[in-house]
Amino acid sequence: MKASETKFRAIVEGTKQYLVPLFQRPYSWEKKEWEVLWNDLLWLCENEEPKSHFIGSIVTIPATSVPEGVAKYLLIDGQQRITTLYILLACLRDVARAGNIGNLADRIHKTMLVNEFEDGFDAYKLLPTQADRDAFIALISQIGNPGSSRVAECYEYFARKLKQGKADPVVLHFVISSRLSIVSIVLDRDDNPHLVFESLNAKGRPLTQSDLIRNYFFMRFRVEEQQRIHDRYWKPMQDALGDGLTESIRHYLMRNGSIVKQSDVYFTIKDRIGDTDVLQAMESISTFAGYYQHLTIPQTEPDPYLRDDLMRLNRLEVTTAYPFLLNCYDDYAQSRISSAELHQILRMVESYIIRRFVCNIPTSQLNKMFPALYHQAHEASPSSLVEGVRLILQTRGYPKDAEFQARLIDSKLYGAGERGIKTKFILESIEMSFGHREQITFDRDITIEHIMPQTLTAWWESHLGEEWQVTHELYLHTIGNLTLTGYNSELSNKPFPHKRNEYLNSHLELNRAFENTEHWDRDAIETRSQQLAAIAAEAVWPYFGDTRSNGHVSAESVTGRTPQMINILGQQAEVSSWREVQTYTLEKLAELDPERFTELAEAYPRFISSASTRFRRHRQLSNGYYIEINLAAREVYRFCTQAVTFVGLSSEDWAVETQ
Repeated sequence: MKASETKFRAIVEGTKQYLVPLFQRPYSWEKKEWEVLWNDLLWLCENEEPKSHFIGSIVTIPATSVPEGVAKYLLIDGQQRITTLYILLACLRDVARAGNIGNLADRIHKTMLVNEFEDGFDAYKLLPTQADRDAFIALISQIGNPGSSRVAECYEYFARKLKQGKADPVVLHFVISSRLSIVSIVLDRDDNPHLVFESLNAKGRPLTQSDLIRNYFFMRFRVEEQQRIHDRYWKPMQDALGDGLTESIRHYLMRNGSIVKQSDVYFTIKDRIGDTDVLQAMESISTFAGYYQHLTIPQTEPDPYLRDDLMRLNRLEVTTAYPFLLNCYDDYAQSRISSAELHQILRMVESYIIRRFVCNIPTSQLNKMFPALYHQAHEASPSSLVEGVRLILQTRGYPKDAEFQARLIDSKLYGAGERGIKTKFILESIEMSFGHREQITFDRDITIEHIMPQTLTAWWESHLGEEWQVTHELYLHTIGNLTLTGYNSELSNKPFPHKRNEYLNSHLELNRAFENTEHWDRDAIETRSQQLAAIAAEAVWPYFGDTRSNGHVSAESVTGRTPQMINILGQQAEVSSWREVQTYTLEKLAELDPERFTELAEAYPRFISSASTRFRRHRQLSNGYYIEINLAAREVYRFCTQAVTFVGLSSEDWAVETQ
């Protein structure tokens, strides 16, 4: 590496060319940077001291190219200021020519802007990256229109400044040529330009991982090959994925089972490629980026059935499954599996995700499970990927029918954020299972409606009966009390007869079921919950494992049964009544997360309170809170189920054995 201080004239004179690499960002200087440069130049034009003005450094490396007369250098750092100076020189040339100022225009053009006796791209002393190249060449050659580019904006800015007459063109040319001082750092071919590039850009606006990856690839291609490779491989995936390109490459790197952090994508790909065929690596990344586009932008998938599957998975935001799905899509693209087999795999993944969501099983392990799934599936069933996936997933926390239905019936399904999105997806999927002759479109106007409203009126309190508060707290957000409508705000908390009339005018089968329902109370909600849960388990997300039932306890099955053992987070305790189940559960939840327990008390004031007078029969917990103990077995079970979910535990963390 050689570093020396020199004048701008020495940088540009001679038969040479500075290539802005494909990996560099487009020209991005704006008015604030142009003004700083212009004011510095004006000051130099008006003052003879100091003799020179330092404007920064540039870093170049001799380019790998075929032997020619033009000495080519990759401009690794300093492209913004160098490009700006070239644009200013083009503007100054045009002003000099229009003002007929001696031979100034020819001197600028032939010695500073072009290589006079070269043809094609070699004629230009600076060749910007593709994003700016056409506009820049139009300015330098004075052929064509630079359009509305940032390059053109820069030219117009300096044209306005020069028209103001504050700088004499001859003096300004002398200042630019002879008084602008630059530190020129020329790397040897043996230097590592990647490390230099990383170091330089770490000090300014940070590069994205894909920026660094692009740098890494194109620094290893010959200059003559860069344009072809860029247009064939890099540009299509950059255009298709935009900011998602880094994630595409991360999932590509994880498809063989490894875990790659978002911040480690660049360094991982450098380690992986090493001394291997870099073009082959680029081709592979580009191919899988195409698959990734289908996975993340399903509208690009040509197969209508797979497109629908992918759109459904996108709504569930199953990003952790992408490394696995990339391999599956590659098998499909290479005709190793059929579209029907890929469809089966996508439906299994959806069933797996939905059942785990309903049962509140944490997703934290999925980012480790999915990358390894493809190879585990092949080991489990070498002759059938579909069978292998089925065999592996059923052993990775896949809820069976009894547990899935029980949780779907008992749990507080609806909630803010992700819960609301997935709940609407579940209701829409159940609606589609009725087999409409015409396609149903669920637009933004279709929203989740609470049949028993979130805010009760006097009519609803009377209609629900003496235990209206218990019913409201335990059943409000369960699936049986939810439906879909396009007029949620109009229904609000109107009495059920009014709501029922509106439901019956709906074209949705979910609402036509109210035709034989005269009253909406706890029993009606439980009945509908059971019906919808059965449809979900049998028609929408059928169990794909070997055994469908695991004898899971539910709120509907506990009446008349005596609890014997309770298990919370691996800790077991003997119990002999549902009252003991309730007390033990709440004591453990209060101990586990006191702050979350306080929020639980606020959400369920009919069950937990700091005042004992609110309850008919109460028991005090160790933390001072009181709980209502005058509850039926099914009320205890349903409340405990919702309480453990509320504090973030799953169906695997809380269980009751009964006799």
